[in-house]
Amino acid sequence: MGRFFAFAYGLLTYVIFFVTFVYAIGFVTGLVVPKTIDTGAVVPLAEAIIVNLVLMSVFAIQHSVMARQGFKQWWTKFVPKSVERSTYVLFASLALILLFWQWRPIPTVVWSIANPSLAMIVLGLSIVGFLLVLSSTFLINHFELFGLHQVVNNLAGREMPAPRFYTPLFYKFVRHPLYLGFIIAFWAAPTMTVGHLLFAAVTTAYILVAIVLEERDLVNLFGDEYRKYRSRVPMLLPWRGSL
Repeated sequence: MGRFFAFAYGLLTYVIFFVTFVYAIGFVTGLVVPKTIDTGAVVPLAEAIIVNLVLMSVFAIQHSVMARQGFKQWWTKFVPKSVERSTYVLFASLALILLFWQWRPIPTVVWSIANPSLAMIVLGLSIVGFLLVLSSTFLINHFELFGLHQVVNNLAGREMPAPRFYTPLFYKFVRHPLYLGFIIAFWAAPTMTVGHLLFAAVTTAYILVAIVLEERDLVNLFGDEYRKYRSRVPMLLPWRGSL
């Protein structure tokens, strides 16, 4: 019965994640969803900046702290290992939902592409960025990344396999195609407002910090195998000698 409830919990958190991810596409691109990065009540600039920075900080702190091995070792004293990843995904989704709900738009326009065809191309590039994010997760085991693999194995009474290092498709050209996809998605805006610019700039800075933390964990996990990979494959830009 405990295994069944763990599976149901993991499945529910995955559904919450997926709906949140789809909403994020609309939130950033301004498509379909009721509240986007540029809609909502406009408040004084200082208030908007402070509130938005706090919202992004909540997500960044949760996302980074709960992903560290030291925190996981402490956290799994209270939360079963089978649902540790699902719980992480749930908290990350809730932090994003809070951001969508409480985000304060800053509608002053930084740039706007007047040519409709060019604007559609840039919007399409943003969507391509989100597709790069999603496809990158499937290349490295999407369902393990978001907790479903763990609860399914637990339901079946199987142990999780030992992590192995491999570099499929995009990972042969850049070490972090998932993060590259987010950067493309956030910056490719036909109309860039101050609020959108703040979001893109802060999240890009956070991504660079997250990469440092993540790669430290990967070196600890895979040792020289990851060090060699890091020495020959660029971090984000797919050409030799780049970042």
